[in-house]
Amino acid sequence: MHIDVMVGPMTWRESADLAVRLEEAAFSGMLFTETSQVPWMSIAAAATAAPKLDFATGIAVAFPRSPMIAAQIAWEMAHNTGGRFRLGLGSQVRGHIVRRYSTPWDKPATQMRDYVAAVRACIRAFRGEERLAHEGPYYNLSLLPGAWRPPRHEFEDVKIDISAVGPVMCRTAGEMCDGLHVHPLHSIPYLQNRLLPAVAEGAARAGRSADDVDLIVPIFAIAGDSPEELAPKIARTKTQIAFYGSTPNYAFQFDDLGFEGTGPMLNELMRAGDISGMAALITDNMLDAFALVAKWDEMADALIARYSGVAERIVLYLALDDIHASPTGLSRWGEVASAVRAA
Repeated sequence: MHIDVMVGPMTWRESADLAVRLEEAAFSGMLFTETSQVPWMSIAAAATAAPKLDFATGIAVAFPRSPMIAAQIAWEMAHNTGGRFRLGLGSQVRGHIVRRYSTPWDKPATQMRDYVAAVRACIRAFRGEERLAHEGPYYNLSLLPGAWRPPRHEFEDVKIDISAVGPVMCRTAGEMCDGLHVHPLHSIPYLQNRLLPAVAEGAARAGRSADDVDLIVPIFAIAGDSPEELAPKIARTKTQIAFYGSTPNYAFQFDDLGFEGTGPMLNELMRAGDISGMAALITDNMLDAFALVAKWDEMADALIARYSGVAERIVLYLALDDIHASPTGLSRWGEVASAVRAA
């Protein structure tokens, strides 16, 4: 099982410096989110500085980009990282797509299916397997003159992953993707009872096995040896759980676990701007369901016990907080990473 660190916006220099430190600390890779800046240049800087790490987007926003542009970026990243790059795509939510990117929003799972098919058509054309000829409900691509075809290289098997929460998107991942980015807000019952069966259903439709789809799982992992050390991390995590839980499409996860009505209450408080009230709704039982709290020397075993056999890659969602806050944060998480990879 690989263990990565989730990172957000940073300068190219910061990305390179962090990559070197993470590589030395025995981590597997870095997962770059796309929020206030695009991830590509930071990944390039990190990959150049740390030649053993893997890199992925988790996620890059798909719909505002042409599938051709996404394919070209992924092709170039795969080449220059020596095959150490995975293209992780996500639909984002309607508000961002329409109001921040000024892009049409229709049926995200259906559009994502067509988007991934279009990206794969571009990749096949880049490999010289066929001329570019994708015709779908959202994307039509049919022109790729030789002068515009990117140079071939040794790492042309570009892995394409998507993020998924609901059953339709999970089936799409099972049917046509190399991996699935699980949402940070998840429980083991959700994975077992909802996500994995949907992935298996989609895979079966395409004559594939669910084992062909790597699960990439961000985790709210909270490590500490005393109540004083744990308290601010728990408070931070409860706020994050509340933020994600306020999204109506995620409310079913609370209901499934017996916390009925939590999602709508969080959404109401979010609309009122009551962030502290939202965090206060997250009980310790909810924390145990959605996060993993352990002492430092027990964290690796806890991660292995919960995710071994389920996840291909686990991603530490909050590790950067510890790394930035304490001079021992990186070394302690490095010990966890070494133990997880060894197991």
